[in-house]
Amino acid sequence: MRILSEAHFPELPNYYRGKVRENYDLPDGSRIIISTDRLSAFDRILTCIPYKGQVLTQTARYWFEATKDICPNHVIAYPDPNVVIGKRLDILPVEVVVRGYLAGTTGTSILTLYKKGEREMYGMRLPDGMRDNQRLPEPVITPTSKEFDGGHDEPLTPDEIVSRGLLTAQQWATLSRYALALFARGQEMAAKRGLILVDTKYEFGTDKDGNIILADEIHTPDSSRYWLADSYQQSFEAGTRPASFDKDFVRAWVAERCDPYKDEIPEIPVELVEQTSKVYIRAYEAITAQSFVPDDGGETPVARVRSNLARYFP
Repeated sequence: MRILSEAHFPELPNYYRGKVRENYDLPDGSRIIISTDRLSAFDRILTCIPYKGQVLTQTARYWFEATKDICPNHVIAYPDPNVVIGKRLDILPVEVVVRGYLAGTTGTSILTLYKKGEREMYGMRLPDGMRDNQRLPEPVITPTSKEFDGGHDEPLTPDEIVSRGLLTAQQWATLSRYALALFARGQEMAAKRGLILVDTKYEFGTDKDGNIILADEIHTPDSSRYWLADSYQQSFEAGTRPASFDKDFVRAWVAERCDPYKDEIPEIPVELVEQTSKVYIRAYEAITAQSFVPDDGGETPVARVRSNLARYFP
């Protein structure tokens, strides 16, 4: 299996290693972002999934190009299937999630809060009597604090965002307008592919002139929840989870066999890794309506990336 597990090049300056991405800040104000094939869960790296990095980079590319008329994004160039050269931004301290359905499993999801009896959340009020996975009257933004030091994100209201000085009123108005318009475009295009874009996360930053720019990724299988449209109504009426791109085989397998936060991770079967890779590829093809073409150039994936980034070496 061709795996891009690492992408550390000493020739490039200002190296920063994230959980799944390798980053380099260049003197001209741009950033090299390399998506590896590492799979992160439980605050650790579990394994690597073949072509995962290429799938996520190319899915985001598809959406960045399809939404550039709505809002500016950080993309400058794509020198390699796993790499984007982007503008270096000051990331805004608010994480933006747009939701179209009463769904989710995290502590800050509206379904989790709704099941606890809460009806007022994120500066809005939801009606009584809603069911799991029900479509909302209209898409909503559920912002949380973005804790850069590993702390827990907390739900915010628009008033709190401004009063705490996280964003100015004008920044929040621009950011929320962008987010809702991006989500509407995403839902519209997904529907043509037989998919429902349920919810998604956006990350925004500001450039040196203070302009709000879309960063990171957009509408990928890792940042978004998609359901298969043709089976949604039947699942909703039956009270079951709608069919989706279930790519959490590895996560579930590990969680069944140990305490993944404390124990040593058991060896993960190759078949499970391959199955997860196929789901990522299938998701790319369903979302973009394009055939996935793996780039197997170079002796190894890291050698290919090094060759394609050589022009950025000092």
